[in-house]
Amino acid sequence: MGALVTLDLPADSPMLELPWIITFAPLGDADEWEPVVCGPYERPHALALAEAVVAEEQLMAVVEPLVPAVSVEQIRGEIAAAQLAAQDEVARVDQADLYGDYEDTIDEEELEAAEHDRAAGPLPAPDVAELRAGFARIAAQLTGG
Repeated sequence: MGALVTLDLPADSPMLELPWIITFAPLGDADEWEPVVCGPYERPHALALAEAVVAEEQLMAVVEPLVPAVSVEQIRGEIAAAQLAAQDEVARVDQADLYGDYEDTIDEEELEAAEHDRAAGPLPAPDVAELRAGFARIAAQLTGG
C-alpha cells in the first residue's frame, strides 16, 4: 500500500471547488523516475483515483488544487504563500522538538479519522463517463460558462 497526501480543508473552503491534480511519485528512494501528473479533476474524483492507485502499489500520490493564476503577480503571490507556509511548518517542527517527540504532537482526532478512513477502504474509482462529466464542469468553471 502506498501513501496519499492531500490538504485537510474545512468543509466551506473555496479551494474545494477548484480543479485538482494528482502527482504520482516513488514512495521511497529505491525507485527513481519522474513524477506523473494527472488531471485536472474534481476533488472527489482525484481522491478516488489516487486511492485506487496507491491501494495496490507502493507509490505516493499528492492530491492538490490547481490554482488557475491569471497574472504574474498572482503567481508570485502563490509562490510567496507556499514559501511562508513551508517556513511555518519548519518552525512548528522545531518548536515540537523543544517539547518532545514530534509524534507526540499529533492530534488524537486526526489519528481516529485516519483509522476510520482505513477501515472504510478506498473510494471506488470513478468511471470514464463520471470523469468526462467532471472535465466538462471544470471547463465550464474555468471559462466562466
